[in-house]
Amino acid sequence: MSNETSRFVVSADWLRNELGKPDLRVVDASYYLPAHARDANAEYKAGHVPGAVRFDHDKIADHSVPLPHTVPSPDLFAAEVGKLGIGADDRIVIYDGFGFWSAPRAWWLFRIMGARNVFVLDGGLDGWKAAGLPLEAEVPHYDAKIFKADFDQGRVVDLETMRDIVSSGAMQIADARAAGRFTGTEPEPRAGMRSGHMPGARNVPVGSLSEGGKLKSLTELRQILETAGVDLSRPVVTSCGSGVTAAAITLALESLGHTDNKLYDGSWSEWGSRQDTSVVTGAAELVKK
Repeated sequence: MSNETSRFVVSADWLRNELGKPDLRVVDASYYLPAHARDANAEYKAGHVPGAVRFDHDKIADHSVPLPHTVPSPDLFAAEVGKLGIGADDRIVIYDGFGFWSAPRAWWLFRIMGARNVFVLDGGLDGWKAAGLPLEAEVPHYDAKIFKADFDQGRVVDLETMRDIVSSGAMQIADARAAGRFTGTEPEPRAGMRSGHMPGARNVPVGSLSEGGKLKSLTELRQILETAGVDLSRPVVTSCGSGVTAAAITLALESLGHTDNKLYDGSWSEWGSRQDTSVVTGAAELVKK
């Protein structure tokens, strides 16, 4: 494996040269935790990549469940992104502030809903700003499009399926939370939630996959995953705090040609808040099955 980069990322220079082309849509999918002390909507209004529309993870979600930003129905997703002027055949470039935090979640959502030409901006908006590239505060308005959703529901794992995976070991579990939360030495940011991890899970902290907001090379990604105990020849389900940063592991896997993966949408917000789920603490035991 060479040091080539993922086929799912584009550089700021590439995007700058493509801005304004009719088949391109740029999407600001920034999302932050309270600890980040950043307001994604306010930052978008203050200045975004020219032509970028705003994708709100909490708005385009299934509000019939108590969990945060759960995968929406295909009809809701199609209606909301269609209003933004996005079609399933468009080239879609997604970014967040940090680079690889919440953008991969939107990348994953668009892909499981049927879009294929979906990419993440390497370096994110912070990198774009640091390079002195142009911003605009005006909110763009595009003609609405019909987004023809082709939902791949098999890529989304629910609670009962996750219980089966944990008990059977049929899939490897890759958890994107920080090491302290994974091992149980640090509390969860959400009240009333246990820290620790699912039995058998491997820890792949989201921050380990990028540097300076840019996704690491394929060689580095492979090494990170394998060092964590992830066997790239076997199926993987990704997880995190609330289903957002799990998608960064998904993007890393797909970049390496690993397509037998799913994402646990409820993630630790669901698993860690229940009293009938198994939680273990300490470092993962790297035992080959």
